[in-house]
Amino acid sequence: MKKFFPVYVRVPIIFFIVFALMEYFIDSGDRPAFIKYPMVSVFLFVFLFIIIAIEITMSAVNRVMYQLMSPEEKAKLEYESSLSLKESTWYKNVMHKLTKTQPIEKEGDLLMDHDYDGIKELDNNLPPWWVYLFYICIVFGVLYFARYEIFGGDDQEMELKKEMAQAKIDVEEYLKTAPDLMDEKTVVLLTDKHSLAAGKEIFTTNCAACHRADAGGQIGPNLTDDRWILGGGIKNIFHTITNGGRDGKGMVSWKTNGLKPKEIQKVASYILSLQGSKPKDPKEPEGEVWVDESAPKKDVAASKSKDSTEVKK
Repeated sequence: MKKFFPVYVRVPIIFFIVFALMEYFIDSGDRPAFIKYPMVSVFLFVFLFIIIAIEITMSAVNRVMYQLMSPEEKAKLEYESSLSLKESTWYKNVMHKLTKTQPIEKEGDLLMDHDYDGIKELDNNLPPWWVYLFYICIVFGVLYFARYEIFGGDDQEMELKKEMAQAKIDVEEYLKTAPDLMDEKTVVLLTDKHSLAAGKEIFTTNCAACHRADAGGQIGPNLTDDRWILGGGIKNIFHTITNGGRDGKGMVSWKTNGLKPKEIQKVASYILSLQGSKPKDPKEPEGEVWVDESAPKKDVAASKSKDSTEVKK
């Protein structure tokens, strides 16, 4: 490795390999590990210091050892080095094509007439790698200008607006099906047996103490008649259970008492399934008859006469 990569190339390669491995294996979420965990930064700094110190030490040791060698050993080492360079002809060719450097023996041919305090200037050509990169930048600049200034491509501000609009749509779609983010605006009535059975279990555990197991009413109002104190329908019932009843004398907020939105949806749907069940000795009706104003007008008259109309306390 030392034959092909000088120290100023070798050290960054080793450092960034270790850096990349730490970023890959350390779970730091959406932030880089060296920012989220200060000890990672400390480790990287110490590691960089150590490899630089090792390179400096090895370089000094090599110089001292070379000076202690006999002329025969030096000649042998230089001969072996020349053989190694001949074996790496491909590397030399690549580097020569990229840099077009001239051997030091031809430096005199490159000297210009400029001379300032003994400082002379060489008439070197620009390295091909630099020239190629310059041409690439020109081509990129032309394409960039045409794309965004001539053909009207989206700039960063427009891309942000589009992404924000799409994100809003995605959030709205997600809220429609996300059980733990449901509210009275997105809740829908459940009618399947599994959901109603789960709602009955929740009602028996949390609501029967005030409304009776058959929902006929005790401390709380009767939930089986067609009158409601705080309005009916799945949305109103969901809102009442979530946020609580009337101030000072109504039901507590079950949002703060352990029920999740999906559970509230199930128990609200179960309550609506009890409409017209006619429990034994029900509590006297309270509140007013609630009519779903969002229902088609032709169905309003029919809904008034049905005990199963969706309502909420």
